[in-house]
Amino acid sequence: MTVALNDLLPASLRRSWAADGTCPDLDVYSLYRARRIADPHRTALVDAKGPLCYTALDRKARCLAEGLRGLGIGLGDVVAVQLPDRRDAVVVDLALAALGAVALPFPVGRGAAEAACLLRRAEAVAVVAATAHRGRTPAADLVALAPGGLPTVRHVIAAGPGTAPEGTIRLAALLRTDPTGFVPARPDPDSAARILVSSGSEAEPKMVAYSHNALAGGRGNFLASLMPDGAPPRALFLVPLASAFGSNGTAVTLARHGGTLVLLDHFTPEAALAAVRDHAPTHVLGVPTMVRMMLEALEHTDGPLPAPTALVVGGAPLDEVTAAAAAEAFGCPVVNLYGSADGVNCHTGLGRSVPPTARSGVVAGRPDPRVAEIRIADPDTHEPLPDGRIGEIVSRGPMTPLCYVASPDLDARYRTSEGWVRTGDLGLLDEEGVLHVVGRLKDVVIRGGANISPAEVERALVAHPGVRDVVCVGVPDPLMGERLAACLVTKGGRVPSLAELGTYLTGRGLDRHKHPEHLLVLPELPLTAAGKPDRTALRDRIAEERATTLVRA
Repeated sequence: MTVALNDLLPASLRRSWAADGTCPDLDVYSLYRARRIADPHRTALVDAKGPLCYTALDRKARCLAEGLRGLGIGLGDVVAVQLPDRRDAVVVDLALAALGAVALPFPVGRGAAEAACLLRRAEAVAVVAATAHRGRTPAADLVALAPGGLPTVRHVIAAGPGTAPEGTIRLAALLRTDPTGFVPARPDPDSAARILVSSGSEAEPKMVAYSHNALAGGRGNFLASLMPDGAPPRALFLVPLASAFGSNGTAVTLARHGGTLVLLDHFTPEAALAAVRDHAPTHVLGVPTMVRMMLEALEHTDGPLPAPTALVVGGAPLDEVTAAAAAEAFGCPVVNLYGSADGVNCHTGLGRSVPPTARSGVVAGRPDPRVAEIRIADPDTHEPLPDGRIGEIVSRGPMTPLCYVASPDLDARYRTSEGWVRTGDLGLLDEEGVLHVVGRLKDVVIRGGANISPAEVERALVAHPGVRDVVCVGVPDPLMGERLAACLVTKGGRVPSLAELGTYLTGRGLDRHKHPEHLLVLPELPLTAAGKPDRTALRDRIAEERATTLVRA
């Protein structure tokens, strides 16, 4: 390994969580092997090809690991992975863990230029990419960039059906390697296992390095808190396994808890609902926009859904209207998850069907120190603030990542000397120790010198009876500096006017200067590769619309 992935937490603190049992203190592959030995015929995953048991999955992973070792890939090497949510993605995950290599997964929706940026900065030695997926050709795009554009990449491995591009190695060939002589590595559980990619608010995507213990231990404790009877979970991931949210897949659902993954290689509300009906998952994990799309699709289907243990919703603020409708439709508690790749996690739990609400912001639940301790700090001095005071949310705990990858400037900006992660989010802890997320330090629209929180306006507008989904963004304005635009997906076919929305917001207690001044109506919100609303695409669309209007005028 050439890229430095140093732990910014004190080693004694990491070791204390292993000593007291908070973290399992085993590498991801060793944890998986223990699960495979304990229940060899349990279904590990279900995808479009059908079920695959723990033993069959393990054999595939060991074949691939031996094949990758033959290519010179080993302990500490960074290997990028750009695959859809199919069994190959899980096989590659486990094979890299068995080698002690560091996986760098990112969704297939990310373009070649952005992928190349990630690979260069992480000094990846190889990349496993799909031959084709939904009109894209990731493997061909990446091999075209190597070696000149990807100086450290020695191998591009093509996965999936279709003709492998010239210059690539077929994943299928590596999967035919004889695994008889394979001996897995035993990496330090506190060493790097995976790099999560976060779009965040930086010019380039942030990469965050996680250890085996932080994934299977810290993040594993998060999922354990949503398993009331301790039974292995059957988790339907609506988000890509290659996203930060999806990192609760192989290392957590399989290796830590011995559960089953239900996979969709591409989200549609119809496919998601069919998976719920066909596979009766205990846990469904997605973002609010996906849930709203599923609720609308449910209006055109008959019969109740099999009730999961929990519908876990993260990635964006969850409003009370969506939460209430989802709790009724799915027949289970809706869990509002506040978390990020940067190292923060808090959720509302299973105690209520619908998460609590408050005027002060999104209620994120009571922090769990077995996952991440949370404090509120002064954004300038970093000193802790008393309960009830709004400040920056900072986090530190068993799931805290090692560091940002190849970004000492981000480490300096977002990590304190004691290892706390600065989230850039504003929040408060109330007198009962419950976290309320108020907004973002950076995500503020400044209109004529007055600050507007888009999140606050979104929370109000999504409760409007004519609005199914909404994202608010700032758009440049020569007079006011910025103005607020509302991007809507409507219900029932009628489009509310800006004046109507303003009247509604006034009734919800929002001052006039916070009302949107531009309206963009869409059939669906564009999503990023990670499944979140694509705010950049929305800003571009509004800019084009405004420019067209000016030209016509």
